[in-house]
Amino acid sequence: MDIYSYLKAVREKKPLVHHLTNWVTIYDCAQVVKSFGASPVMAHAPEEVADMAGMASALVLNIGTLTTEFVESMKIAARAANAHGIPVVLDVCGAGATPFRDHKSFELMKEARVDIIKGNASEIARIAGRDVRTRGVDAAAVREDLADIARLLAKERECVAVITGKEDIVADPASLFLIRNGDEMMGHLVGTGCMAASVIGTFAGASPGGLAAAAAAGLACYEIAAELAVKGCAGPASFKERLLDRVFHLTEEEVSSMQKVTAEGAAAR
Repeated sequence: MDIYSYLKAVREKKPLVHHLTNWVTIYDCAQVVKSFGASPVMAHAPEEVADMAGMASALVLNIGTLTTEFVESMKIAARAANAHGIPVVLDVCGAGATPFRDHKSFELMKEARVDIIKGNASEIARIAGRDVRTRGVDAAAVREDLADIARLLAKERECVAVITGKEDIVADPASLFLIRNGDEMMGHLVGTGCMAASVIGTFAGASPGGLAAAAAAGLACYEIAAELAVKGCAGPASFKERLLDRVFHLTEEEVSSMQKVTAEGAAAR
């Protein structure tokens, strides 16, 4: 898999990535998209979300700081994206923590097509129907095989399922990608998961191939930048600054030599 070709496509096409996202991390989501060479827009008013989604290359939804009104705007934007054939990414942030988050996640998926569902292990397990609880927005232990959960969710929802963690898992009904890049420092920085969803949307919006491959490539590039950024950093604050710089300067040589992506199923052929 030529990971760099996906990054090159982002830099050349400069996709517009429309967000209705987590207010805690909204700046970081915008900046990581910009650092990759794309264009972020953070528009949430119900009066304009359909228009904005209609001109975008991808739509990213994140329920991290959800309200009923915010989810209604998400539905409008997602239906507009569906009508224009624009990929929709849903970060089910905190699913499994409260019944309200679970209900709104399922409501979104019922009322609009979601092309990529992203979350940590317990969030995705909950969306896949498992009886698990998420610790706020932090992953809780899941006893079942995560790759199997991702595959089953992808088949059930006819989507791409993404589980982020020490080893990222990206599955569609026919393929499975495993990404082993990244660094544990990412777990000490608020927002790296939300940023990952924005990266996935960015790569999906410029994808020269399928959405699963685009998601895998985006995560690999983002996490390679993290591996480079952690060298010499003093802690989470300096890591964040260096991460955005490394994303901006990421080279073909770095991506090609450092990527740890394996593919199974149709993607491997």
